[in-house]
Amino acid sequence: MKKEDKNQIIDSLATLLQENKNIYITDISNLNVEKTSTLRRQCFKRDITLTVVKNTLLKRAMEKTDKDFEPLYQTLKGSTSVMVCENGNVPAKLIKEFRKLANIDKPILKGAYVQEMTFIGNDQLDTLINIKSKNEIIADIIAMLQSPAKNVISALQSGGNKLSGIVKTLSEKPE
Repeated sequence: MKKEDKNQIIDSLATLLQENKNIYITDISNLNVEKTSTLRRQCFKRDITLTVVKNTLLKRAMEKTDKDFEPLYQTLKGSTSVMVCENGNVPAKLIKEFRKLANIDKPILKGAYVQEMTFIGNDQLDTLINIKSKNEIIADIIAMLQSPAKNVISALQSGGNKLSGIVKTLSEKPE
């Protein structure tokens, strides 16, 4: 590969890393063509960009960004793929579902950079699954804010039903 080609790949990887907050470094080696195609289709459906990269080019791209990827350098051994997505937990959920569906232990999570936090190792997969996205957090906050208002409205409605029942009973009572 020519030096110009390598520099172009490094620049495009650096742009990809710089523009995204959620980056997963995985190992999808030893997957057959059918399983790799299935994984790529599932990534496409969930708006995950999956790219197989050379470790040296990825490291150089990481060094070109202003993010602190240094803890992830140790994961750049063997076969490496990069998964990039808007939501922090979607790639982790996909990895777990794919493993269960394909009945294999691949893809292996080497490391992740999610919302400016670094996670190293495959044992961090469940932690990453439990990270809530921005929209999920907003939905939780709205639900918590609505709960007291719903309780007040419910209490007022039940009180109104009691009051109308009492008035009805008193009006039907002979004098």
